[in-house]
Amino acid sequence: MGFLSEALERVAPSATVAISQKARTMAQEGRDIIALSAGEPDFDTPLNVREAAVRAMDEGKTRYTNVDGIPELKAAVAAKFKRDNGLDVTAADCFVSSGGKQIIFNALMATLNPGDEVVVPVPYWVSYPEIVRLCGATPVFAVADDTTGFKLRPDVLEAAITDKTKWLILNTPSNPTGAAYTADELRGLADVLLRHPHVHILTDDIYEVLVYDGGTFATIAQVEPKLQARTLTMNGVSKSHAMTGWRIGYCTGPRVLLAAMTKLQSQSTTNPSSISQWAAVEALNGPQDFLADWREVFQGRRDLVVKGLNANTGLDCLVPEGAFYVFPSCKRLLGKTSAGGAVLTTDEDFVMALLEETGVALVHGTAFGLPGHFRLSYAASNAELEEAVKRIQGFCAGIR
Repeated sequence: MGFLSEALERVAPSATVAISQKARTMAQEGRDIIALSAGEPDFDTPLNVREAAVRAMDEGKTRYTNVDGIPELKAAVAAKFKRDNGLDVTAADCFVSSGGKQIIFNALMATLNPGDEVVVPVPYWVSYPEIVRLCGATPVFAVADDTTGFKLRPDVLEAAITDKTKWLILNTPSNPTGAAYTADELRGLADVLLRHPHVHILTDDIYEVLVYDGGTFATIAQVEPKLQARTLTMNGVSKSHAMTGWRIGYCTGPRVLLAAMTKLQSQSTTNPSSISQWAAVEALNGPQDFLADWREVFQGRRDLVVKGLNANTGLDCLVPEGAFYVFPSCKRLLGKTSAGGAVLTTDEDFVMALLEETGVALVHGTAFGLPGHFRLSYAASNAELEEAVKRIQGFCAGIR
């Protein structure tokens, strides 16, 4: 019998983390690297939020807190869900953890058994299927490719549901594609879910504030209130307030589930960082007017990148509605050879040759369940993005 657990053997390491690490190593070796592989805003955490953290430390708020979050933060979370999402919840309906990923982990670990199934739309954020597998359950992949704008169609969802389905994981706007569901599109999915009362919904709304072209964000429990009793609505301050390293995620959902998640968290990390929690109180309760400026900057970057990638490079890039990713197809360039002599059989060959030959770090689509694509994060300066696009165009032009 091996030393490592069978559960761990079911899990693959994070491809996004691996490629970002490789890019960092190459940069330390003196290579000129433009890393567009990680998903985090390049803005600073707002000053008022940083000042709140300093205040908390000066006031001695550095002790253990309630496992599921300080009352002040849970109240701020409830107020946010009411204000922004029309969800009529109280602090007792809310839960805080060390990042959004821990919310997902807690919820699935607390509810899944071997034999259970979780519907995961493809392409997916790399961690969803791995957390499902770690829990001993089975991810069931429902394809939402570029023919549907990377959005799950109701008939595809219907076909994926069985009597073993326990959860559907929804992510809008999406990592890796930037696809953002409209209220009407969510309505179609909600109608399917109303017919299957045994299916719970985990909606990952972490990119909520980044919807472009004047679009309006919608979440499924808001679109169909009858689903609220079996929906875990997850969010966090990482992307909205450039607080990736502070590690604060939050959610609202059925109290029986939140109690189970609290029990689990009490035996893992206990409470999230006390200092980060006080910073998050200020993030949620403080001014939000900076978000409009950030959105405008990101939309401009999106347009720059989409235009550049579609400029006769052999790539095909849809215009995403939200988040800060594009997910172009490189299928037309596969089966060929790069200028540096790399044979581009797969999308992974494509991104690795691009990194070696040009220093631009991207993530291959297979990591997100959809081969023939790659993800580019445009959470970088315009100058970096312009240079990256130029290098990608040069790389594609050299393919023969």
